[in-house]
Amino acid sequence: MKVLGVSGSPIKNSNTDRALQAALDATGLETEFIKLSDYTVAPCLACLGCVETNRCVIEDDGIMLAEKAKEADALIIAGYTPYSSLDARTKAFIERLYPLRHQHAYMRGKPGGAIVTCAVPPGSERLPPACDFGANAIKFYMMEEGMKFMGEVRVLGNVPCIKCGHGDECPASGVKMMFGPEATVDSVAINCFEDQGEAVAIAKALGEAIAKQLQEG
Repeated sequence: MKVLGVSGSPIKNSNTDRALQAALDATGLETEFIKLSDYTVAPCLACLGCVETNRCVIEDDGIMLAEKAKEADALIIAGYTPYSSLDARTKAFIERLYPLRHQHAYMRGKPGGAIVTCAVPPGSERLPPACDFGANAIKFYMMEEGMKFMGEVRVLGNVPCIKCGHGDECPASGVKMMFGPEATVDSVAINCFEDQGEAVAIAKALGEAIAKQLQEG
């Protein structure tokens, strides 16, 4: 049995990556980790050119990645939430799995899960619940394909303005938008997945639940 994990984060060894790897490791099964920034995946053209072949007409890495998803026994998709929605790489990957549904429903019945990293603190009154939007994008894909959605992991990430060099004086600073007008780069903590005990536990539980589902059939 093999579990495929796909990360849409372009940052090397990101919180998203590490959360995904923790879930994969917890399965105790053969796994493969895919980082989408290493590949070229265009969004779906909605042309229906894949109906008879179950293969996308766009000749890029999306064809190979869809084949990996088809061959895997389970799928965990991990992304992050720029502008309070699922990132473009992860969304494009999901769209390019569309050819697998026609006539054969290749993803039906497979267990899957979602991992989403968002910078908006839980319960924030300043911004929309970004993790809700990101997790639902993955969850609804899996539900609509007839997969067995086993759960989601929410990781607290970091607003890019902390590292850009202008987070304290920029009029569009996410630091002040999220944490208030008196907040500064130095006053905002850097969030690390491994320090988030609940998220770590849920990531491991997700991997274990997927493994159990596969083993029990």
